[in-house]
Amino acid sequence: MTDQQHSAATFLSARRRAFAVVMAIELWERFGYYGMQAVLTVFMVAQLHMRDHDVNLMQGGLGFLIYSLPVLGGILGDQGLGTRRTMLMGAFGLMAGYGLLAMSLDHQAVFLPALTLIALSNGLFKPNAGTLVRRIYAGDGTALDAAFTLYYMAINVGSTVSMLLMPWLQQRYGAAVAFLACAGGLLVGLGYYAVRGGRMRRFLAGRAVEAVKRHGPTVMPVPWMERLSGPVQKGGLGVGILLAVLLVWVFCTWVLYSPALVRLCIILAGVGLILLWVWLYLRAKESERPGLLLAYILCAQTMAYQIFYQQMQTSLTLFAMRDVSGVYQLGPYRLFTMTAGQFQALNPIAVMLFSPVLAWLYRRSASRGHDAPPAAKILCGYALVGLAFLIWWLAAGHSTGLVSPWVMVAGYGTMSLGELLTIGLGLAIVARYAPARVSAVLMGALFLLWGIGMYLGSLVADLASVPADGGGSLAGYVALFRGLFLGCVGLCAVLAVLLPYTRRLGQKHREQMVKKPVTVT
Repeated sequence: MTDQQHSAATFLSARRRAFAVVMAIELWERFGYYGMQAVLTVFMVAQLHMRDHDVNLMQGGLGFLIYSLPVLGGILGDQGLGTRRTMLMGAFGLMAGYGLLAMSLDHQAVFLPALTLIALSNGLFKPNAGTLVRRIYAGDGTALDAAFTLYYMAINVGSTVSMLLMPWLQQRYGAAVAFLACAGGLLVGLGYYAVRGGRMRRFLAGRAVEAVKRHGPTVMPVPWMERLSGPVQKGGLGVGILLAVLLVWVFCTWVLYSPALVRLCIILAGVGLILLWVWLYLRAKESERPGLLLAYILCAQTMAYQIFYQQMQTSLTLFAMRDVSGVYQLGPYRLFTMTAGQFQALNPIAVMLFSPVLAWLYRRSASRGHDAPPAAKILCGYALVGLAFLIWWLAAGHSTGLVSPWVMVAGYGTMSLGELLTIGLGLAIVARYAPARVSAVLMGALFLLWGIGMYLGSLVADLASVPADGGGSLAGYVALFRGLFLGCVGLCAVLAVLLPYTRRLGQKHREQMVKKPVTVT
């Protein structure tokens, strides 16, 4: 082996080890987060004795915070503490939040602060973990695609295992044990980081030095913490940032305490988002406007999926808790059982099963010159979502007892395939059609849009609210699922009418790109 080959092999080995550290902590972070999500709705209804109305609104407010706070985490990672420190702060905050949830059954005053701490910590963790992956594989697009594929699989593996495990722990040992297990997952991830994280830090430091030599000192933003020289200055800045984060936590808790404040924040966010889109469109070059307008339309279309997705954590979980049998049978044979929270695991399982099939179909269609535009894929996705709610509507409407759990498999499987065709395209839409100079802004705006969609989904789920004793619940779910099916049919009709217009915009965008190819710097 030549020196050059040895150097390349050493570099690839170091890169794999650095990526393994990020992927491991991401897997355990998703293990804790999705485990908490699978337990939370049942915990609020069965242990805290909250009304459906309060559960739905709180889930909507929490979803909005979870999707909007990563903007703060990204800014803090890029310009404040740095990517790695901000990610670790988020991991420790998540672990503390799950611990507070475990205490909330006996001390309900800490319940809302625990939820907002989890939302804030998720906002600190998520954007910075992804940024570390991009930095590890910077300059190697093919390897980056493969790395993000593995990264996405780690998310689904962690979420599937936890969504099956945590509801079982909740049923067998109590919700406190399940929440502590979520915190334990973060502890395992942080322990692995403590042992192996040094290799990742050294690798990233070497890459930063190499980037500065090649491109100069302005190749990437330098966080404030790194600009300071001296422990006193750094310590003062660190304390100031920590106090600011604590103030954000207090503010988010105050907002979540008041449904009226949540609505006000949603309205302000919606108005701000529209103004941002208008401002960016007016400032855009004439050649950029077709792609930008198409990105707006398609992002708004993907946002509608969140209204349906939010049913998984609200109405579908409550439906499963009250009106669905957990016993899977094949003829006279009893196979296994699932609890209400465990049904949510059907979503990531279906996503993992369908993703490679869908990717193969995309490649095959493209090779034959028949690649469908994103608008057509989104339309097909909503047709599948509508089919899922048709399945639930018919099953609930014709049930004389508990609904078969196989209905949940069929519904979740169909809806998850629809997810891959709708919200799964969201990030790709921004990357494909938005001007590169504003893609980061529009990516943050997309997450904010999805957060608004989750809140709207909770309002829709609230239409099926039932009394605390669950009396007459099935009729409410029948009406809700019927309404969601009909709403999806109407949405598909609107998307079909818009399809010729979005095709023309796509054609104009392609023509402009041919005239002026995009250069990557």
